Amino acid sequence: MSPSSSRNWLLAAVCLAALGMPLSFTGPAVVLLAVRDALGGSPVQLNWVTNAFMLSFGATLMAAGALADAYGRKRVFLLGLAVVALSASLLTLAPGIVSFDLARALQGLGSAAAFAAGTAALAQVFDGAARTRAFSLIGTSFGVGLSCGSILSGWLAESFGWQAVMLSPGAVSLVALCIAALSMHESRNPQAMGLDVPGTLSFTAALSLLTLGVLQAPDSGWGSPWVLGALAGAAAMGAVFVAIERRVAHPMLDLSLFRFPRFVGVQLLAAAPAYGFVVLLVLLPIRFVGLEGRSAIEAGAFMFALSGPILVVPTLAASLAHRFSAGAISAVGLLVCAAGLFWLSRCAPGTPLAGMVWPLLLIGAGIGLPWGLMDGLAVSVVPRERAGMASGIFNTVRVAGEGIALALVGAGLTALVTAQLGHAAAASQAAQRVTTGNLSQALALLPGIDRAGLLHAYGAAFGTLLYVLAGVTVLTAIVVFAFLRGETHAEAGAVALESTAC
Repeated sequence: MSPSSSRNWLLAAVCLAALGMPLSFTGPAVVLLAVRDALGGSPVQLNWVTNAFMLSFGATLMAAGALADAYGRKRVFLLGLAVVALSASLLTLAPGIVSFDLARALQGLGSAAAFAAGTAALAQVFDGAARTRAFSLIGTSFGVGLSCGSILSGWLAESFGWQAVMLSPGAVSLVALCIAALSMHESRNPQAMGLDVPGTLSFTAALSLLTLGVLQAPDSGWGSPWVLGALAGAAAMGAVFVAIERRVAHPMLDLSLFRFPRFVGVQLLAAAPAYGFVVLLVLLPIRFVGLEGRSAIEAGAFMFALSGPILVVPTLAASLAHRFSAGAISAVGLLVCAAGLFWLSRCAPGTPLAGMVWPLLLIGAGIGLPWGLMDGLAVSVVPRERAGMASGIFNTVRVAGEGIALALVGAGLTALVTAQLGHAAAASQAAQRVTTGNLSQALALLPGIDRAGLLHAYGAAFGTLLYVLAGVTVLTAIVVFAFLRGETHAEAGAVALESTAC
């Protein structure tokens, strides 16, 4: 196989891996109720279906990159793909929700390894404009998976059952594994220092304890010793992580980069899609299927209105970056997203697609503007020799931020529903079941409330939540613009070239 052919096949394998990763995220949200019916589980255990994947992915992404550099990018890439495929099979065989959640965490580990090693391998075989095009194709593949994942998952669920949805990322990973095994050449960094074990363990512990505390709070109460202990442990491990990273010669996360104000602005921008867009990819399917009684395919059509603009708008953002600063474009996009969130807050449960499509499109289009520029910004705001570390930090902040946002927003929605239900003895328990789509159990806990009343309470709480998310998004737009407003047009053009298409 010629070098040109080999690298093109490698690109195809990495693009397939990128296509499958969003399926691992969007699919379970569409079929969460079917998983609950099959495996049972408390509201907290059901929340871990999504959070276990996001937590393990975000916590190990940088560690996976270090392992790939030290022990071989092909080896880690193939291992990651194999783990994704294996975990997909384990999900369909899980005897209960706990084992299902553990398999989801394993799937996150595999995805982190495949993503980190695959992109690192591509950077070794593509240079200049060819590298830009290659990473643009990866971004496009990820965008296709994100945009079409809900519709595909809905069709698979309706046609073959929830198990087919769980198997779909594994099937894509197996194809990518076969291609990479035949076409990929091994590469590693001879100067790589290996894995920062203390940093990795303390970082993972901090994220895990924070997520555990936030997810457990609606069930046990924010004043519960277990919740307070988990949150205190998260703070302590976070402090330990910072202390470790300041002392080691080769840190997993170079904290000195945060001395660059524009780098801080990019990290805030990385977190913005988490609470303005990504959380809706989980909350809305639960609302559409579990509470409003829509089919999985119909829910997928609603979700395409939200995620579809990601396929188109980033290209527009890249072209605008030649005329306007990336900070201005990103701020405008976040303001548009905030307007969509506010509009969506006015849509009560049961609103038809015609009434919801425009706010959903507005949210997707708004978030698509910074989405198309963030990757390029991450490496353009620091010295060139530190671009690799900056990219790793950016991706970690983005993925870990999504996991934390899901936990916080889910807990906030539960608290808002509880407040809407008043002082009923079982209000908290009922609210947890409503927010995970279990309307029948919630009604059983509240004999004095009918379905219409419960949906009204949920709709009011959901609207309040969207008001809050819109406000946070507006605040983020202002702060991001303040941090990034000093960008020159030359830098903006570089961002447009370096950014992916997604």
